[in-house]
Amino acid sequence: MTQLSISEIKKILPHRYPMLLIDKVVQLEPGKSAEAIHNVSANEIFVHANERDTFPLPLTVEALAQTGAVALLSEEKFAGKTAYFGGIQKAEFFGEAQPGDELHLTTELTKIKGPIGLGIGEAKAGEKVIAKVELTFMIG
Repeated sequence: MTQLSISEIKKILPHRYPMLLIDKVVQLEPGKSAEAIHNVSANEIFVHANERDTFPLPLTVEALAQTGAVALLSEEKFAGKTAYFGGIQKAEFFGEAQPGDELHLTTELTKIKGPIGLGIGEAKAGEKVIAKVELTFMIG
């Protein structure tokens, strides 16, 4: 089981604050899957921007995409490249994360053909599933 710190994540992804949405990777199978953590804080600009003090669902999807990008770009043949978020094929939402929640993000790469791929992601706040998505991406 491979784990990555924030400094190691920054070597893989071009994202930086405030758009780097994963704090650590707790499990990684290069080219196959990754599980990451985002610690939702009341200090995040995104959380303060809405009246309910919740982490926005579109950013939960982006965090899942970043988790998948780490899995993809950790594979030797894609090292140094960029993974672009291509779109959402399907998304289901069951709740929202709030300040103090540890958002568990799991993304599995299901198909890669040439520069295009598919992945399935799931986000949990504690034990509660809050989002399930099917993502597309492109490798540049």
